[in-house]
Amino acid sequence: MMARLPRAVPAAWLKVHRSLQSGVEGKGAGHGANAGAWWWRRRRSYNTAPTKAALRLPRMEYQDAIMALNTLQTNASTLEQIRREQQLGRTKGTLEAMKSFVHRAGMKIEDFDQLAIIHVTGTKGKGSTCAFCEKILHEYGLKTGFYSSPHLVQVRERIRINGKPISRELFTKYFWQVYNRLDETKDIDAGAMPAYFRFLTILAFHIFLHEKVDLAIIEVGIGGAYDCTNIIRRPVVCGVSSLGIDHVSILGDTMEKIAWQKGGIFKPGVPAFTVSQPSGPMSVLVERAKEIGCFLQLCPDLEDFWSEGERLSLGLAGEHQKSNASLALQLCRTWLQHHNHPDFPPFQQPLDFAERYEMQQPPISSGFCLTTPMINGLRDTKWLGRSQILKRGPVTYYIDGAHTIGSIKACVKWFQEHSLKEAKAVGSGPVVRVLLFNTTGDRDAAALLKLLMPCQFDFAVFCPNLLDMAQNLNAAKCGLDQKNYTVSLENMLSRCLDNHRAWCKLTEVKHDNLWNLTGSTLEGSTTFVKRGGLDEEMLLLRGPECEHITTRALVFPCINNGLQWITQGRDSDLQPSLAKPPNVHPAGVAALKEASSIQILITGSLHLVGGCLKLLDQSLSQ
Repeated sequence: MMARLPRAVPAAWLKVHRSLQSGVEGKGAGHGANAGAWWWRRRRSYNTAPTKAALRLPRMEYQDAIMALNTLQTNASTLEQIRREQQLGRTKGTLEAMKSFVHRAGMKIEDFDQLAIIHVTGTKGKGSTCAFCEKILHEYGLKTGFYSSPHLVQVRERIRINGKPISRELFTKYFWQVYNRLDETKDIDAGAMPAYFRFLTILAFHIFLHEKVDLAIIEVGIGGAYDCTNIIRRPVVCGVSSLGIDHVSILGDTMEKIAWQKGGIFKPGVPAFTVSQPSGPMSVLVERAKEIGCFLQLCPDLEDFWSEGERLSLGLAGEHQKSNASLALQLCRTWLQHHNHPDFPPFQQPLDFAERYEMQQPPISSGFCLTTPMINGLRDTKWLGRSQILKRGPVTYYIDGAHTIGSIKACVKWFQEHSLKEAKAVGSGPVVRVLLFNTTGDRDAAALLKLLMPCQFDFAVFCPNLLDMAQNLNAAKCGLDQKNYTVSLENMLSRCLDNHRAWCKLTEVKHDNLWNLTGSTLEGSTTFVKRGGLDEEMLLLRGPECEHITTRALVFPCINNGLQWITQGRDSDLQPSLAKPPNVHPAGVAALKEASSIQILITGSLHLVGGCLKLLDQSLSQ
């Protein structure tokens, strides 16, 4: 259903028109001096004047912009058609369509050459790598732009300037500039508007050009070769983080096929770096580099870098972050070399680089002495929803958006290490471990859940990525930024039940031992309790006759209900559910109420993590 947009309000337009003239959110005090004489800004002309479309803007409110943006979400049938076309190799048209949208939005592809781009792809770790790069280069006094996906709480998190999500005012202003330009030129492309991610990519480039950032760090959405971010012609440097199996319906079902897609961001004459990869996909990356004419190098271990007296530490937890940090250091040094920074001599790409690939392995780049901005940047990097710990009295939330085999393995290692330290600190009191889990897309939930088994959870809780059951009736209170029109509520709940079945099978809990809300055994193959429609609560709980099995599995209809049950009122900062509280079977409640510590691992989906953070940290919604 298309959202109705409010009519234009002249007074609101006047306010925005003034902000266009004054140039809100400039470089910031002392920026030019900090950047130093080594960096000169490219000032090629880019038209920033309001267009005719901008004069017909709707009310300039953030929520109106998000409502309009949500109309660009692709429905399930269209998504399936896109997947079929991608499987048939008809994806080259994606970039041609993107170029057309960029032109209709009032830009040229050549304009993006001004942005001094770092382009990063990979299966896991690409967001963290970009976050490290952003912080390091901002420490050098540069005005940074960073485009990433998905967002956790608010859409504007995807477009960051100087390490912070763009303000609501600027998002709204620039959104309507781009949206109205595209809307008034729909007839050019038979009434087409770009889909959600394409639009946000165009918007990010538009914002970075208008805000005159010194550099733009661009994280690939999915894949690389045909990702809409790959309209970039001349990045300064490219990076490939760790590869793994993900998005198989789009990228292919082997790591070699996926590596081919990721290597598609390489550009002729542009240096590129990757981290250690399995031999098969590494060979593919090398072949792609040779074919395209790109000098690909392998990052050294983080231990191969050194500093003069300053201790090296990472702001992001987990052993896996070391390779991301190493990749970020190489990307940042190359960017600085390209712009003649005095700390690093200019990079000279060897003419015979294709001959340097031995045994399908790229040459290893050398470590180097880290500068103070690099050390400070690595130490101070923050990246919400990744290896994040939130302590609330007796309740500790371990939050990690891992959703692939490799990232779940890293998540398990991180959780076991830190939860064990906490348990030892608690002493002799009982500690209860709870898993809060969901998956999206075509991911193999059973494979991910199997990797989580060593954590020895006392309870496993499954819920869709819905904040609250009231979200379906009152989106304004729950947040339009997290509305998802690409999948139905029934499908989301069915996915949770599939995850629940997989967990029960792993823990040898039989479905005929599931109990409903009143405590009576479910009959036959019944999979969920339906009371007056899907707007009411739905809960599955292992029955008390199975006490010899330690893990109990539950399904809730929304995140809020799940968290309310897990915490049992022991987190005073957790806001109560907008819907009526679920009528929960009493089994297990005493253990949660009496525990000295409740350790909750939230994982499997970045969208689940985003919903949890919205409920747990109100400041993220401001």
